[in-house]
Amino acid sequence: QGSGKQTLQIAYKGVNTMKVTCLQMNMKLGCPKENFTLAEKLIVESVKAQPDVIVLPETWNTGFFPKENLAELSCRNGYEVNNRIGELAKKYKVNIVAGSVSNVRGGKVYNTAFVFDRDGICIAEYDKTHLFTPMGEDDYYTCGDHLCRFTLDGVKCGIIICYDVRFPELTRNLALQGLDMLFVVSQWPKERIFHLQTLTVARAIENQMFVVCCNSCGTAGKTIYGGHSAIIEPFGKTLVLAGENEEILTAECDLQILNEIRNSIPVFRDRRSELY
Repeated sequence: QGSGKQTLQIAYKGVNTMKVTCLQMNMKLGCPKENFTLAEKLIVESVKAQPDVIVLPETWNTGFFPKENLAELSCRNGYEVNNRIGELAKKYKVNIVAGSVSNVRGGKVYNTAFVFDRDGICIAEYDKTHLFTPMGEDDYYTCGDHLCRFTLDGVKCGIIICYDVRFPELTRNLALQGLDMLFVVSQWPKERIFHLQTLTVARAIENQMFVVCCNSCGTAGKTIYGGHSAIIEPFGKTLVLAGENEEILTAECDLQILNEIRNSIPVFRDRRSELY
């Protein structure tokens, strides 16, 4: 990475706009069959608006998270996600950031995100880096060992999962590699929704990129999930904000403003990487 002065200073030369749709989903805890059906229904409904990218929340196949029979309820090597969600991406010629699912691989359960391009090809996978110890996620899931960057329609993207957003060094590491849009997929509780809103706005401002946050809603056990999915531009303005119930929300991201903010406030050029 060096000084970081060579990163993010080249003028943005990708597509002018990207229309992004978040599916703020109310899934049923421990009911993958019903949740897959609902996810497919919402995707089919959302393509009517002709988005470039559709985004799902965290662990939408199982909910967050059934402690009994978790492995049995999980996907196997992402097979069903690839088969069903990837097929929809191909059918409708739309990019799908398929949130994350509980996923068994090599005999361990991971919280795994999958990303599909317009041809239905899985172009990226990411296992959640930071497991939420206050709810015992680390007792049931295995943490990931790599970060994730990918390109959709020429736009440089990255993805993190829920608790990951509390670790700014993770997002900054992605940003230093070049990032225009960060997807945050989550199951964030209602009681701390202010934290999610504050953290996602901060990640957008400090890293001068779009942040797309797709959260869940509804109740799982004793936890009420907070919704409030949002699409945030690099100046910190929220382009669209959901309420607390299941909904589909869409915003058009003007990617040309990336040039404006990076040229007018050159934080990456002015970093003092020799000190921190």
